[in-house]
Amino acid sequence: MRSFQTVAAASLLLHNVCATLVPAKMQERSLEWVVKPKVFIISMFTPEGEIWYDIPEFDILAINITVPGFSPLYPDAHCTANGDVCQLITGESEINAATTIASLVRYPRFDLTSTYFMVAGIAGVNPEVATICSVTFARYAVQVALQYEFSQLDIPRNFTSGYIPQGSTSADEYPQSIYGTEVFELNQNLQKIAAAFARTATLNDSDTAIEYRANYASASAYAAGAAAPSVVECDVATSDVYFSGDTLGTAFGNYTTLVTNGSGVYCTTAQEDNATLEAMLRAAANKLVDFSRILVMRTASDFDRPYPGEAATTNLLWADPGSFEPSIQNIYLAGIKVVEGILGGWNTTFAAGVNATNYIGDIFGTLGGTPDFGPYAYNNSPVTKRSVKGKRNVEVRVGRH
Repeated sequence: MRSFQTVAAASLLLHNVCATLVPAKMQERSLEWVVKPKVFIISMFTPEGEIWYDIPEFDILAINITVPGFSPLYPDAHCTANGDVCQLITGESEINAATTIASLVRYPRFDLTSTYFMVAGIAGVNPEVATICSVTFARYAVQVALQYEFSQLDIPRNFTSGYIPQGSTSADEYPQSIYGTEVFELNQNLQKIAAAFARTATLNDSDTAIEYRANYASASAYAAGAAAPSVVECDVATSDVYFSGDTLGTAFGNYTTLVTNGSGVYCTTAQEDNATLEAMLRAAANKLVDFSRILVMRTASDFDRPYPGEAATTNLLWADPGSFEPSIQNIYLAGIKVVEGILGGWNTTFAAGVNATNYIGDIFGTLGGTPDFGPYAYNNSPVTKRSVKGKRNVEVRVGRH
């Protein structure tokens, strides 16, 4: 057995050798430098994250910072050498996203007060609005599964699905029990600028995706689903449940319309965005981030419902639309245009911020201003716990049109 002194001496020697290999300035910067990113890319799982590695524009792995509270699978934030661009992977689902982002915004190694955040991931897509391999930018994020749920086998005949807004008794009644995470509204001017940047990209597609989306052409309601990929400004739904089918797709589209007071357009479905935005909102309330500098970009990897004649189970479990790889590639192809646009226009436009002319924030008005959605726009009574008084009828879809 080696003696303690021998091990200690070897350790000291190894430390001294390593110290000579790493320049003192780099050691100091890695330990003490506060990173102030201009753009922070938020990925949700490995393929979304790795698409940013080994790209010609910048080396996102130049600096790696372990952040307490990050996922054990993805413990590090990655940044370019100058700190202008950073990236992380939250892990999938709402809990992972909320925990990772809450940990990031309060970690002292980062100054995020002027950072633009871009959620950049894949999603399911509603063929009434867009098609696979498309790129979408959201104004609203809607937590569509935050509702009452009944088995489809147990619902009355006049119910169109098993979902009823919380605290309500019918699908077209605004939720009477409000938690505060139901809807987030983002900076629409920034959304449009980012979409314009992304439209300069040539999007990826595949022969299989072209063939698969042609199946949707038989239904006029799915004309967008049968069209070529494009950049679309439309809204994202958040649900931990990975759903498939016309019944649920229509129900969640109706709910999006309802809770945004008719202004939201449901087109993509993901598992994290409302959780990410709630963590960001709480940070913004403490002046740690600027909520007007958040983008949600989702590329379409699959359809949320089958084409006419296909089973919903086939759509989810066995179909190969050929769109996963192109959708991952399009995160980079469209996203790099946004990153470059922000960096290139930093001094002229983005350092000062893009003024939001629409309301931004949550249903409670936490960051100030008056929400243009929710019961509070029509009922001035104060919020009391989770109970909300007052109802508003909103016209919603009950079928395809």
